[in-house]
Amino acid sequence: MRTLTLDIGNTTVKYGCFAGDVLLEAALAESIGQVRYLLERLQPDHVIVSSVAEDTAAWARQWQKQIKGKVLEFVPATTPLPIRNAYATPHTLGADRLAAAVGAAWFWPTHDTLIVDAGTAIKCDWVEGGHTFRGGSIAPGLRLRFEALHTFTGRLPLVAMPPDLAAPVAWAGDDTQAAIRSGVLNGAVAEVNGFIEAYQVQNPDLRVVLAGGDAGFFQPRLKGRIFVIPELVLIGLHRILVHNVEN
Repeated sequence: MRTLTLDIGNTTVKYGCFAGDVLLEAALAESIGQVRYLLERLQPDHVIVSSVAEDTAAWARQWQKQIKGKVLEFVPATTPLPIRNAYATPHTLGADRLAAAVGAAWFWPTHDTLIVDAGTAIKCDWVEGGHTFRGGSIAPGLRLRFEALHTFTGRLPLVAMPPDLAAPVAWAGDDTQAAIRSGVLNGAVAEVNGFIEAYQVQNPDLRVVLAGGDAGFFQPRLKGRIFVIPELVLIGLHRILVHNVEN
């Protein structure tokens, strides 16, 4: 079975093509309108679409005309899942968070997992025992923090991400830009490490998996053993689609 997974985020459209459980191709599409060309080129049997940014019903109807199988719109509150969703307000739950949880549960079906998804927002989510999504935390991502300091103050400049993500960030900035860079970047790392330590107190055998566009910045700075799976959301979407096709 060949599947196409589509993750429409706040700033990008990510796609993954799977044959069985093997990820053949993953990349960014220029826009949601480019998906019809992906369907022509990749010829999937089934498609799943997930969005935190816009309604996908019209697109799904259009894509259904191009394929013979299922076009599944992933809705966290109603779409059947291979894990239990214990979130108190599933209708407000971001589809990317739940898809990442399904992906983590597929990799570690018997372990507690903490997912650190570092993108537009930094999300730390807990999957209990490989079977239950328990929720977690949402905080501004790195670029949002830089933008907020500039937008909501009178004189602080807009500071960009450093070009070399592996370069050390000085703790004591000796000018205003360096001070902002320290507060945003070192502060975010300390924050995430704090969440990891807090969850590890509850479960010393915790698995920690890192995903998202800013995973490359966080990877060398987080404490302990970290699994990096950039395509975790796409893998989770694939498993949700397979679950709905086979059941």
